[in-house]
Order: sequence, then structure tokens, then C-alpha cells
Amino acid sequence: MECVVLAAGEGKRMRPLTAKRPKVMLPLANRPMMEHLVIAARDAGIQDFVFVVGYGEREIRKHFGNGSRLGIEITYAPQRHQQGTADALNAVRGSFDTKFLLMNGDMILQSPDIRALCNNEAPCMGTSTTDHPKDYGVVIVEGGHVAALEEKSAHPKSTTINAGAYILEPDIFERIDAVVPSSRGELELTDALGDYIRNKELTAHPLASWMDVGHPWDMLDANALLLASIESKNEGVVEKDVNSSGSVIIGKDTVVKSGTYIEGPCVIGSNCRIGPHAYIRGATAIGNGCHIGHCTELKNSIIMPDTKVPHFNYIGDSIIGSGCNFGAGTKIANLRHDHATIRVAGKDSRKKKFGAIIGDDVQFGINCSVNVGAVIGTGAKFAPNSYIEGIIGENSFIR
Repeated sequence: MECVVLAAGEGKRMRPLTAKRPKVMLPLANRPMMEHLVIAARDAGIQDFVFVVGYGEREIRKHFGNGSRLGIEITYAPQRHQQGTADALNAVRGSFDTKFLLMNGDMILQSPDIRALCNNEAPCMGTSTTDHPKDYGVVIVEGGHVAALEEKSAHPKSTTINAGAYILEPDIFERIDAVVPSSRGELELTDALGDYIRNKELTAHPLASWMDVGHPWDMLDANALLLASIESKNEGVVEKDVNSSGSVIIGKDTVVKSGTYIEGPCVIGSNCRIGPHAYIRGATAIGNGCHIGHCTELKNSIIMPDTKVPHFNYIGDSIIGSGCNFGAGTKIANLRHDHATIRVAGKDSRKKKFGAIIGDDVQFGINCSVNVGAVIGTGAKFAPNSYIEGIIGENSFIR
């Protein structure tokens, strides 16, 4: 079976993290999120992939190439104007003469689920359940068939949702021809499924393990899930008097200096300098070329490559872009005193602990304080002793 992965979108809800990369290339456990999905599909027995690309396609092509590094074959289908999921699928028209797997590139699935989904006859929709169905397309299932779809209803009739994974046949392309723009101005794949639903032909396949990565704070949950299954590996240099517990991966040419304590699960990339006396707590991923220095504490965070957090810093429950620099004593708060859930750009994260979302190349002076839920745009700069909260635009300079 061949697999189509939709990877053309920018991921505007992920801004500013997607200012310089497409959403599917955001790192989880030090791999692009789409790579985890592709590896799971490969391990389920799929060898042939078609990536639908658009925004940031150069980065996707450069990273995945022809697929040989992963032991698969990849071809690319450009979607030049991102006009919806039906339009994205239409980019691979004529590529198939039998049933195929279609998946959104921004989710986490496990190999057993993919294998089981592929055993269904087309058409079939993968489904999951959630306690906040308002954020998703809701699926009404009757007798194993999809009876109706609701797009992000204010009063959803079900907690079953569309997981964005399908088994389809080539006749889906004829149905796409009849799709008209939705209220969002996009050509929606779900609108092409209408005849299947009316004829009770679209079956529903419940997925045992599925995770959506729709917002930046979802990255932390997905990162923690993926890190939970890692096995310890050390390709670097660990000095005397370094202590660790749990599973820890240390990359090539990384040096962990004396007095550092690491609580796994944790992954540290290559060519990093950690410590001395750093404290790295669980579910943290540190990208290549980072410096985590003296008396710095990290917890449940994603630190992208080439970022420096060198002296007396605290970062908790945050996503930090690449090329950032934290002045000595700069800290990120991650808990409200009233223990209410934290809102980010007006959206309830449903998390009681969440720090900040920081884009690439952000520079902090010494002793800056970043409040919970802050969103800081790419290239922003802050003078010493700045207090930072809310939304800070790209290339801002706060004195």
C-alpha cells in the first residue's frame, strides 16, 4: 500500500514557531514531528510515500530526500496554493490505481494502529475520542459506519472525532471535483465524503493511540509521549560527578560537565555543552548545538538547535526556538498563583503549568522575567530587567 502524507500547510496556530519552518518540521524528541509518523508507517509495512508539500517545502525535501536514509521511497507532489485538504489530496491525482492510506502530517500515530487501519476496505476513516470535541470535526457513528460529520460544533453530539487518517480508493478524486469552497474558503476533504456517508459506505475505525498536535502546548504532550519510550544512549563525554536517572540520550560530541543532574526521559542533541551544575528535568528535548550552563534548570521543555541558556536561568513547560540567547538570570514563569489554567493569546491551553512560546533568534538581556502564556515573535530583543507578558511581535525591541 502507498501512503500520502499531507504536509503543505504552514500551521498558523503554531506561530511564531512556524515563521521559518513548516509545522510538520517542528521537533518532537529531536526529530521533526512528521518523521515520527513516517517511521511508524514504515514499521507498519509501508514503503512508498507521497508527500504533499507547499509552505517550507525546501526544508522538508532537504531533510527527507528520497527516503533512503529511512529505508523508504518518497516522491513529492507540490500544492502551490494551500486551499484546503481536498485541494491538497488533488495534488496526487493519477498516482494510484488501488486503495491508499492518507494521513495528516501533524499527528502522532503508532505502528499497530496504522497496520490495523490499513486492513480495512476503502473507504474508511480513522477516529479517536476527546474530552474537548468542540476543537475538532465530530463523527457520528452508527453500526460501525459514519452517519454524519460535524465541523467544530459549539454543541457537539459526540466525543468521537475525525483523526485525519483514511483508507481511500482512486474514485475519491471524482468526488473532489464536486466540492465547493466551505465557509472558510477552503476545499474540504470531508465534503468529498458526503456520498459515502449517505450510502453508508464510510466505515469508522477507532484508533487506540492518537495525538493531535494542533497548538504549541500540544507539542509538550507529544514530546513527553515520544520520550517515554526512548532507551538510554551516550555518544558524548560525561565528566565525573554527573548524575542521571531514567532514560537519557546524549548526542555525539556533547559534553556534560561535572555537577550536572539529569532526570530522564531526556534527549540531548549533538555538539552541546551542558553544565557545570545544570539541572535538566524530565520530558525535555535539547536540540543540536545548544549550551545549557551553570545553575540553569530546564523542565518539560523543547529547546531547538543553537540556543544558549548559559547562567542562572529557569525554563519550564515552554517551547523555545532556535538561535535564542538567554541573559544571565532570565527566567520563565509557568504557574499562576491562583492555579487557574493558562491562556495563550486568548486561547485556553487547559494547562495549569505552561510557560512561554518563543520564536527563533530571540535575545534576552540579563534578569528578564517572562510571564506565563507569553508568545514572543522571531527576532525580538529585550533590554536587561525587562518584564515580558502577552504577545510580542516579530523583531520587536523592548527597552
